[in-house]
Amino acid sequence: MLIQLKQKAIDLVSRACEEDNKKNYTEALRLYEHAIDYFLHAIKYETQGEKSKESIRAKCVQYLERAEKLKTYLSGSKKKKPVADGNSDDEDSDNEDPDKKKLANQLSGAIVMEKPNVKWSDVAGLEGAKEALKEAVILPIKFPHLFTGKRTPWKGILLYGPPGTGKSYLAKAVATEANNSAFISVSSSDLVSKWLGESERLVKQLFQMARDNKPAIIFIDEIDSLCSSRSENESESARRIKTEFLVQMQGVGNDNDGILVLGATNIPWVLDPAIRRRFEKRIYIPLPEFPARIKMFELHIGNTVNTLTQEDFKELGRHSDGYSGADIGIVVRDALMQPVRKVQMATHFRRVRGPTRDDPSVIIDDLLEPCSPGTLGAIEMNWMDVPGDKLLEPKVSMGDMVRSIGSTRPTVNDEDLDKLKKFTEDFGQEG
Repeated sequence: MLIQLKQKAIDLVSRACEEDNKKNYTEALRLYEHAIDYFLHAIKYETQGEKSKESIRAKCVQYLERAEKLKTYLSGSKKKKPVADGNSDDEDSDNEDPDKKKLANQLSGAIVMEKPNVKWSDVAGLEGAKEALKEAVILPIKFPHLFTGKRTPWKGILLYGPPGTGKSYLAKAVATEANNSAFISVSSSDLVSKWLGESERLVKQLFQMARDNKPAIIFIDEIDSLCSSRSENESESARRIKTEFLVQMQGVGNDNDGILVLGATNIPWVLDPAIRRRFEKRIYIPLPEFPARIKMFELHIGNTVNTLTQEDFKELGRHSDGYSGADIGIVVRDALMQPVRKVQMATHFRRVRGPTRDDPSVIIDDLLEPCSPGTLGAIEMNWMDVPGDKLLEPKVSMGDMVRSIGSTRPTVNDEDLDKLKKFTEDFGQEG
């Protein structure tokens, strides 16, 4: 996969350079941009270490600079003709700030190029949170004339709640549904540097990158790790990062229209009050309610063969009160393994009639399924003796699901829920 991506990128760059030399700048720009996309994908799959990734990033920056020059020339904003060779240096590149170039290079991997393919319908419940995100992201792009004058979209939304309730999953849905927006996902490791002054410059560059790619969404997961309450005992570097966040989110001297900062945290009470104020909407993502839990069981089981009825799903929803979405996912994964364990432990198999794996419409009579020793037609054998294409996939039953719920405990305790409810009463709203 990695080799194919690199080769495709190199081929596109070669074609772009040819068109560039022929002064066919429109086609050259399209090919450069296409090549950059492939290089960024290659960074994701690169396993040879940071050195190799840096090499690819350097190539991206080089071709991105050339693409920007062509774009500027084609748009007519500059009368100066672009240099004929993409590898040549002109006066602009000589004067370009190398530090800024380095920071942009460090953050280039934060832009999500590949959509996660999570739809709104894949998120069970959380209607309030989904509507707020549509207000902030989808509507302003689709109906920009609605958001003029004093009616402006939200510029900061904080999603908070117990672990595993779908905060990051909602962000994936936003990245998928906001087709025309740049989605920039960052964590503390992207923004914290050991070099003096570089962390706050990275924060500034992050927001500048968003302004250059408007409309844009900046998603910061576990934002409490970057923006906890300021105190006398904290380090000077930590304080400077928070100050830069405050300045950039406030937008003083900068145009933040078209930029949404989306934060997620499990412990909102540790956030600095000034940061909390910058998030205009603070939405509580609670543990899933009964209808949402039913939907989650159905989504997690998906198209796996099973014998569950709608009444069984309702029963599972009743038995899973207090479970988060992640807990339900673990329950279902454990239940899906129960038939596999039966195959592993079986000492006897019997021949049955069933569909082939390659074509379900073709029915054959010599498939094997695990059975008890006393079953009619039982053959003494273990799973190692069963040919790979002859095992009939066992169905997941209600008994498997009940056993998994009995052995999997919820991960959220009442003490954390009480703190979150208190925060919601003081500062938030229900999602």
